[in-house]
Amino acid sequence: VQLQACGGGLVQPGGSLRLSCVASGSIFPIALMGWYRQAPGKERKLVASITSGDTTNYADFVNGRFTISRDNAKNTVYLQMNGLKPEDTAVYYCNAQFKQNWWGQGTQVTVSS
Repeated sequence: VQLQACGGGLVQPGGSLRLSCVASGSIFPIALMGWYRQAPGKERKLVASITSGDTTNYADFVNGRFTISRDNAKNTVYLQMNGLKPEDTAVYYCNAQFKQNWWGQGTQVTVSS
């Protein structure tokens, strides 16, 4: 499985970004998909996840600002991020889990004025 993430960039506080992650392979519809992030000098943390049945889970720091979704027909998982804050600055990684873990290459999100 290969994961290709995109959609990061520089945005002002309060702005929005939409991350996308396209997965190769046939496991996507049955995999648990997630977005993680890692800020400089900090450990990688779960941001949000979505099961094959569209059950979602969010980190407390999301606080209703982000939405994870998936399109199984396109093998794609999305992370819509609204109300971005400087503390959301990090490299965001796409993750797939089905009997093992796969990681994408990461996409940089920078929130700054």
